[in-house]
Amino acid sequence: MSKAIKQMQMEDLRGTFKNVRDLVVLSLNKLDSAGEYSLRSSLRKKGIRLKTVKNTLCRRVFKDFNFSIPDKSPYWSNMTVMAFGGNSISELSKEIEAELKNPKNAGLYKDKDKEKVIVKGAIADGSPVTFDQALKMPTRQDLIAQIISMIGAPGGNLIATLTGVGNQIASQVQQLTEKKDEVAPTA
Repeated sequence: MSKAIKQMQMEDLRGTFKNVRDLVVLSLNKLDSAGEYSLRSSLRKKGIRLKTVKNTLCRRVFKDFNFSIPDKSPYWSNMTVMAFGGNSISELSKEIEAELKNPKNAGLYKDKDKEKVIVKGAIADGSPVTFDQALKMPTRQDLIAQIISMIGAPGGNLIATLTGVGNQIASQVQQLTEKKDEVAPTA
């Protein structure tokens, strides 16, 4: 391959992955055209794109983007397909897992004992993580909800403390007035 063609392919990769920090790394092992079409079209409907990359060129581009994936990583072995899109690495991973484990697609993505689509791992914010870790990471909406609850918790505790003391005083005053009312008629 000439140097000019390599440069063009690297520019294409730079343009494709310019704003992408979360990816799932796949390998399509003997997947036929019907299976690949089905996988690509169903993920495309969910806003997820697949890009087959040349390992050496992609590794160079990712180094330029400061991704911390070592050269000897298993991500760079065999055929590599990068899946990207969605709002977070968790959402991306869950959508891919759901597609691969969907019973109606079992014949497309799996032979008797052999997987045709192999998940090599994931990349979260430019750092390699296992696919299981990516599945367990919170989504963007989950993180926002956690932050809002953390911000609101001290205020809620303060309000509960202030109203709690006021409620105790009010209940004691009410009990005293009830006792005075009970004592007055008997005398």
